[in-house]
Amino acid sequence: MTHPESSLPEQSLWRDILSALRGKHLDYTSGSLWRAIIVLSVPMVLEMFMQSVFEIVDIFFVGKLGSDAVAAVGLTMPLIIVLFAIGLGLSMAASAMVARRIGAKDTDGAARAAWQAIVLTVGFAIPAGVAGAFYAPDLLDLMGATPAVRDLGGGYASVMLGSNLLILLLFLFNSVFRASGDASAAMRALWIANILNIILDPILIFGWGPVPAMGVTGAAVATAIGCAVGVLYQIHLLTSGKSRIRLGKEQFRIEPTVQRTMIRIAGPGMLQYLVGTASWLAVMRLVAGFGSDALAGYTVAIRVIIFALLPSWGISNAAATLVGQNLGAGQPDRAERSVWLCTLLDMGFLTLMGAFFWVFAPETVAIFIPDAAAQAVGIQSMRILTVIYPIWAVGMVTVQSFNGAGDTRTPTWIHFACYWLLQIPLAWLLAYPMAMGTQGIFLSIAGAQVMAALVSAYLFRKGRWKSISV
Repeated sequence: MTHPESSLPEQSLWRDILSALRGKHLDYTSGSLWRAIIVLSVPMVLEMFMQSVFEIVDIFFVGKLGSDAVAAVGLTMPLIIVLFAIGLGLSMAASAMVARRIGAKDTDGAARAAWQAIVLTVGFAIPAGVAGAFYAPDLLDLMGATPAVRDLGGGYASVMLGSNLLILLLFLFNSVFRASGDASAAMRALWIANILNIILDPILIFGWGPVPAMGVTGAAVATAIGCAVGVLYQIHLLTSGKSRIRLGKEQFRIEPTVQRTMIRIAGPGMLQYLVGTASWLAVMRLVAGFGSDALAGYTVAIRVIIFALLPSWGISNAAATLVGQNLGAGQPDRAERSVWLCTLLDMGFLTLMGAFFWVFAPETVAIFIPDAAAQAVGIQSMRILTVIYPIWAVGMVTVQSFNGAGDTRTPTWIHFACYWLLQIPLAWLLAYPMAMGTQGIFLSIAGAQVMAALVSAYLFRKGRWKSISV
């Protein structure tokens, strides 16, 4: 099944948005850049909005089980993302390669690149999932979990780590859809997975009818089931010709040359996520030193902060797609302009969100956790981090645009310098020797994010990313 490709200026903006939501293929390498950004961003923002809703709903239900349950989720998430680093690095490489080939009107080359990414992801995820599931309780111990948190979170961590293949494939396929300009397919897949997840969460956590209560482990099982259904839907789109990228038997072969190129791009991308995640692990470990209430409060605050950042990430993904496709079409100046326009749009959005959450931090945190000590830490964290939302937008868009161009090395060095050389030492210094407690940790996070945004914007303006070959 083929789809006509139309240029954005041919019809009204609202009709273009509706066309994009319905899955019609549009050309983002010509016409108005503002229109291209808005039309491409809408389904991506809606996709990430649903992910935000899930993050909030998930922690809402888990919060009913108490601070130890929330702390178990908080300690498990960085462990999961360590595994995700390799898969997400491959997704980053696949996205850059697919976008370039779509911009050059080479849909077969884009499909071949997507298949090589699938092969590499499966080859990594299966053994990693087995090992992660088996050693999950020990990993929680390394994170500083109390015996109560370890007992509650062992099953949750085992299921989440063991089902990492499903989660990685969900994100890989959606990266391919977004890079090809088929953002509505990515949106629908994530909505299906997360709506099912939200429905199953209370049933599996608290029990319902013949379904036994599984506690916090039920949240992980709900996630695994939701992701499995979402992946099946994605496979249907990719193999039935209902998406811009079509996988058929002609693509089902191993191509070492393509895989080597992908690994070359993915390697720094994996390190980029590992550096960021390892710094998050270190921060969580520092917060854990102040007890389960502090960890629970920070976990709730982070979920709420992500609620706003994920839709913002949709705008960043739109910038990455526009960079990749316009570089593929031989239009580097248009690629650069798209990034600065996306940055302005994202700054406006996050300024509004930051103001809202700063004002209503107490009421927001109280929804998710009843303990007063945990609430105090959550409010403190939200108010410090939401102040820098507008600057955070600059870093998000420019870093993702480097990745969209295939320049995964630059963000890796930025993350290493700002998170490892600045954030972690500063967090320890402020929290312990200077006795500022959790406030010192949150101030160090804010400072590192500001520095990362400034450095990323400066390096992006220098333009080295325009000459990266993928």
